Amino acid sequence: MEKKKTERKYRHEYKFLIDARQKAVLYSRIKNLIPVDSHAGENDTYWIRSVYFDDMFDSCFNESEDGINERAKYRIRIYNVEGSRISLERKTKKNGMVCKESAKLTRSQCDSLIAGKAFPIEEDMPEVLKQFLVLMLTKGFRPKAVIEYERIPFIYKDGNVRITFDDNITSSLDTDRFFERDNVRYPILAKGQSLLEVKFDEYLPSFIKNNLEIGSLMQTSFSKYYLGRKYTINSIGGRKK
Repeated sequence: MEKKKTERKYRHEYKFLIDARQKAVLYSRIKNLIPVDSHAGENDTYWIRSVYFDDMFDSCFNESEDGINERAKYRIRIYNVEGSRISLERKTKKNGMVCKESAKLTRSQCDSLIAGKAFPIEEDMPEVLKQFLVLMLTKGFRPKAVIEYERIPFIYKDGNVRITFDDNITSSLDTDRFFERDNVRYPILAKGQSLLEVKFDEYLPSFIKNNLEIGSLMQTSFSKYYLGRKYTINSIGGRKK
């Protein structure tokens, strides 16, 4: 029997650059309103590290730079620089909304993909993994940058709301040292800046919206991958590769 194609579900996603004072105020408010993600550790945080892939023409980078309406990025993500939870993710953006699809990877699969080696496609693989392997073979997708940051995550079930504060966002071109803690990293944000992300499905409850004072914040189209590669390249005086 032919498998029924799953329709992608898109969510609202808003990003805001905030300073240290704004973060302190908003964090204090949100902490008293909705719970911290159960996966968070000390100080309500965990570390996220992702290696982003792009094709031989840097299409994902250029589409972000050009503001193309519908575009997608592929990345492999780990938490707290550990290999216990490894995911391949495709993040698609369309009409200002986003959809994230993921597939679990083994450490050996992850190592192969980072080395630029596609492995055989199997029938029972998740679709996102199958499609990525095809892109590696046909469009030369390869790892291009490692983005790392510290995240404070809050969740609220009604509306599937996720509020996150991202700090210490850095970029590295050392993709072959993805699981190492001492890779060379370059900061993306100015000192004292944080990135606030607000994600939800159909609606954002008014009590959250009012306490975040979204109308007074500076909204941004911040792309960690795009800025990470751009700033890292500038820092080392190189070119996109």
